Amino acid sequence: METDDDAAATEFSTAGVADPASVPPSGSSFGRRFGVSLLLGLPGIGALVAYIYATTPPAAVPPGLSLPLLAVLSGVNPLLLLAVACLLGAYTAPRVGLRSAVIDRTAAGDGLRTRLRTEVGLAVAVGLLGSLLIVVLDAVMVPFVAQDLPQSAVGTPRPTVVGVLAYAPVRFLYGGITEELVLRFGLMSALAFTGWSVAGRRTGGPRPAVMWAAIVVSAVLFGVGHLPALAQSVSLTPALIARTVLLNAVAGVLFGWLYWRRSLEAAMVAHASFHVPLVVLSLVQVALL
Repeated sequence: METDDDAAATEFSTAGVADPASVPPSGSSFGRRFGVSLLLGLPGIGALVAYIYATTPPAAVPPGLSLPLLAVLSGVNPLLLLAVACLLGAYTAPRVGLRSAVIDRTAAGDGLRTRLRTEVGLAVAVGLLGSLLIVVLDAVMVPFVAQDLPQSAVGTPRPTVVGVLAYAPVRFLYGGITEELVLRFGLMSALAFTGWSVAGRRTGGPRPAVMWAAIVVSAVLFGVGHLPALAQSVSLTPALIARTVLLNAVAGVLFGWLYWRRSLEAAMVAHASFHVPLVVLSLVQVALL
């Protein structure tokens, strides 16, 4: 009897996708893909909760709540968002040829390490160069937002070196892994699947135009998702909104391209690497204060 994943594997050929191995084997069930992806995102949620617990002053805790409870509650919405994204990705990603060696169980042991080694160099390079590009673009846009944002939010320093280092796990675990599961594995996969379905589910998989649309839309939403946090510290203006969405969308396009042409792991490595220059810049800025 043909399984759900066997049917998904026959829906497209290798044209327009990164690799035939992007189709998960029949042994990689929907439930397993969901469970593995959810587990991958939990450390990022834990890092976020721990950071809020460690840095929230007692005076900022609302009446009726304890600090530990506040920290735990702060992780509820990200956890729910992660779960929904993992459900979407587990169903849609293999059907449009978007792959993850870990989630799809397409390699193990030495095979997995070999596959990741072939991608990590490109992923690190894309992440580091993308970060430097964002810093340059941010500097170019400073005159347009200087009156709204006295100091660049990209790499904004924490008050102390300890603060910068305390936030680093959030950048690398939540940003590098959890956000990629939400924005790329969940949202981008779902958008690609929707576009492919609307276009008639051609046997060669989604056309490049469909994939680029999914990449760009998910990248723009990635930028929009940074606005609520920014709004907590400054008043949002049209120029500031445009700048924040643009800078983050540029990074999102790079990560989305890697997810499409390589793997989810490559996008994760690139996103984590993207934060390395920002952490260094934050430390330099703190030292100069």
